[in-house]
Amino acid sequence: MDPELEAFIPLFPKADLSDPGKERKALAELAAAVPAPDTSNLEIEDRLVPADPDVPVRIYRPRQAQGAIVWLHGGGFVMGDLDTEHPWAARLADGAAAVVISVGYRLAPEHRFPAALDDAYAVLRWAADNAAELGLDPERIAVGGHSAGAGLAAAVALRARDEQGPRICFQLLNQPGLDDRQQTWSARNFTDTPWMNHDKVAQSWRHYLGDKPATPYAAPARATDLSGLPPAYIATAELCPSRDEGIEYGLRLLRAGVPVELHQWAGTFHGSQAILHAEVSRRQITELCEVLRRALAG
Repeated sequence: MDPELEAFIPLFPKADLSDPGKERKALAELAAAVPAPDTSNLEIEDRLVPADPDVPVRIYRPRQAQGAIVWLHGGGFVMGDLDTEHPWAARLADGAAAVVISVGYRLAPEHRFPAALDDAYAVLRWAADNAAELGLDPERIAVGGHSAGAGLAAAVALRARDEQGPRICFQLLNQPGLDDRQQTWSARNFTDTPWMNHDKVAQSWRHYLGDKPATPYAAPARATDLSGLPPAYIATAELCPSRDEGIEYGLRLLRAGVPVELHQWAGTFHGSQAILHAEVSRRQITELCEVLRRALAG
């Protein structure tokens, strides 16, 4: 493990997801402890996207933005909201010079699949349908997210392709959760890694799916056809249960003719990019911004 990250392990509680309310509070406390982002270059607006029910979003507008991304927070489908994602959405908007539409999708287990996907897809359609009013280029709208949010973004891309929905120009998938089956080497062997481990991932999927069988829109790794999807950037953490499913998804996208940039970050663990005191974490955030900037400029 990267020695700078190792020093922070005691700050990441050995918690599970058996008590969602408790874990949501713990995540909110962690997010509040992150150094505040510089928002002086951003216009920030909270809105409700008309849907059933309406979906809260927070829109970050930098000066001279060159595109937009529908951004989905992490939290194992169970935790996270617009406030916990604020430090990362603001940094992404500023660093990538992109409009970031951060989505407050419904959480499990109160709202199981497909609630979160429906919310995310409704926001994508709203952004595309109202591009002129929002000041967006409809040809430069990406999707992306962290962890479970990255898995949701991949599912949004699949659904948009299958339903001939809005055109998505890019997928920005950071440490994506893509496979409920948990049969990869990393999923089976990383049973005690920091922040996210085998048991916690299994709980996350149980909360999200309930007793429903997973479909490709719930777990994109189950999709048999990955052709025709948007170009993707996939980042994985070495000491993460979801590492191998992210790498394998990237390889399958490549074999289906989809351009992919894949970065496996050595010495990192799931969510460790939040430790901004570590040099490797700062590099991860910078790279996400630079990749998105290039994708939207292209």
